[in-house]
Amino acid sequence: MSLLQSYKAIRSRTEIICQPLKTEDYVVQPVVDVSPPKWHLGHTTWFFETLVLKPFVVGYKEFDPNYNYVFNSYYETLGARVMRTDRGNLSRPSVEDVYRYRAYVDEAMHTLLSIDLETNVTDTVVLGLNHEEQHQELLWTDIKYILGHNPLFPAYADESGSGISSDNPAIMDFIDQEEGIYKIGHVNNAFCFDNELGAHRVFLEPFSISSRLVTNGEYVAFIEAGGYADHRWWHAEGLDWVRQKSIMAPMYWHLIDGKWHYYTLNGLKELDMSAEVCHVSFFEASAYAAWKGMRLPTEFEWEIASGKMKWGSRWEWTNSAYLPYPGFLKAEGAAGEYNGKFMVNQMALRGASEVTPPGHGRYTYRNFFHPHLRWQYTGIRLAK
Repeated sequence: MSLLQSYKAIRSRTEIICQPLKTEDYVVQPVVDVSPPKWHLGHTTWFFETLVLKPFVVGYKEFDPNYNYVFNSYYETLGARVMRTDRGNLSRPSVEDVYRYRAYVDEAMHTLLSIDLETNVTDTVVLGLNHEEQHQELLWTDIKYILGHNPLFPAYADESGSGISSDNPAIMDFIDQEEGIYKIGHVNNAFCFDNELGAHRVFLEPFSISSRLVTNGEYVAFIEAGGYADHRWWHAEGLDWVRQKSIMAPMYWHLIDGKWHYYTLNGLKELDMSAEVCHVSFFEASAYAAWKGMRLPTEFEWEIASGKMKWGSRWEWTNSAYLPYPGFLKAEGAAGEYNGKFMVNQMALRGASEVTPPGHGRYTYRNFFHPHLRWQYTGIRLAK
């Protein structure tokens, strides 16, 4: 597939995700971590306009000079921006305006991608496409949060990818891994993000890792055993979070007439006990593992064992802080702000989820979130 064809396909997929939305759905921001769908549409377009068209196309005219302020996310290099907490206050530009913006930039990009380009231009376009695919996953999770916190629990669509099929084995097997020195990190010439680079060796003690993820039914047993109230299983910060927020179950779970239900993109459903548990924080994942007399795997254990276990349906919390690999270097300019400046106070996740775009589910991919967050499709794998 040519770069132009890839561009068209990926840009189209973003708009397909948004097709079932009502106009009102595009502008909601219930919490700081969730961005309005309209903002995602504008920001991913701003990326191509700002980092590709303006520097590399002579005479390119911005669609609207104010959009740099509106749709810049966190790039200090590129100037002032609307604060993240205020994205939901942007009633203007309208949804219609943002789609016009996308069409305007796409037309210019189609022209640019129809000619031979220097390597630095091509590399920036490829980064922009992978950036947009990351926002496609965020679109799914943000749309689910917006609708899942509406008291009517409206369905995103009558038919949508709302859950993993219940095909987990009855018994959780454990995969043994010998001690040794192993190589970690991205090593081939395919695209990767800068946080995957810096292939290096680590020494691992012998460990065992579960062949599958924890199910809803297994997690219910933790709840019924009083797990959320028992301080023995929790980090101090996690216990404070549970008490301050009155957390009693994973996000989207509701106890109705004595039965657990959960919100899916198809609406509110009775909990599928054999499906993989989802939307848990690092605090919850770690507490469950401690209750089971085990722990979460480190991200290095996860990577080494990835070829022997089933993964790809949930982002999996690891017991590793999100830190740079040896020799990590920030790129010059705005691209250097992509990952490096977030390498503090966050935990590493591995794998992929049911809403991860194709190609992003590679075994070296490193996701990262603060330990209390759970609006992503996060699950639990055990290690010992």
